[in-house]
Amino acid sequence: MLSNFIDGLFEFHFLSNALITSVTIGVIAGTIGSFIILRGMSLMGDAISHAVLPGVAISFMFGMHPLIGAAIFGIVASFLITLIRQNSVIKSDTAIGITFSTFLALGVILIALVPTTTNLFHILFGNVLAVQDQDMYLTIGISVIVLVVVALFFKELLLTSFDPKMAKALGIHVNVYHYLLMILLTLVSVVSMQSVGTILIVSLLVTPAATAYLFVNKLKTMIIVSATIGGVTSVIGLFLGYNLNIAVGSCIVIVGAVIFAISFIFSPKQTLFHRRRLSNEKEINS
Repeated sequence: MLSNFIDGLFEFHFLSNALITSVTIGVIAGTIGSFIILRGMSLMGDAISHAVLPGVAISFMFGMHPLIGAAIFGIVASFLITLIRQNSVIKSDTAIGITFSTFLALGVILIALVPTTTNLFHILFGNVLAVQDQDMYLTIGISVIVLVVVALFFKELLLTSFDPKMAKALGIHVNVYHYLLMILLTLVSVVSMQSVGTILIVSLLVTPAATAYLFVNKLKTMIIVSATIGGVTSVIGLFLGYNLNIAVGSCIVIVGAVIFAISFIFSPKQTLFHRRRLSNEKEINS
């Protein structure tokens, strides 16, 4: 299987495109996912990934690239959720639930009405094996932008993630960096459509970062570990999906879940064996 996969990378252009795109998305999803985990915003990632669907449909209506409409609707959804949360008694999870379900329903209706050869299944669950050169280059370009922005504003994003009150006291505009992170999250969600689709994007954002969080305490280290796990997960998922002829996006998600499950068992932070050992030590000392 491995030799067939390696031979395929050299023989089939679509497979090499899929590999580069998958790894790139895995890296940036792991990077942004680290901030999402720390801020407790997993539901926001889920909401934005669903909210991009009507943008895809409208892009087909006007003959635009689907990523353009998806990005616009993703940003609108993130601003709308924040607006509702900050200016009403409605809590964040309620605002997210209302927004993403509405956008998702609208997207399904519009997709059904738009005459297109694009399969709804591929939009919802991804089809990275169909990525064209221009899509791959666009993904790489967006990924570079995301990584550069994170590097430039790392200290501000770090402080606003851990202690927003202190950041505000230091004169940092917390809302500005919140919206900046929402825009970056939207861009990652949009490009991730190609590999895992709108339904499974949240897993690619959350699972590698959650796995890294089980082992590290520093944000920089967490980002590096999370991005690495995201890239490795994408490679293994593509390998399995290609050889077994099943959905690559779903394979990537399952591989990520398996890595998390193994990490959960052996993590020094979380392992049940570690907790049991601490409990036994307490009993001995008492």
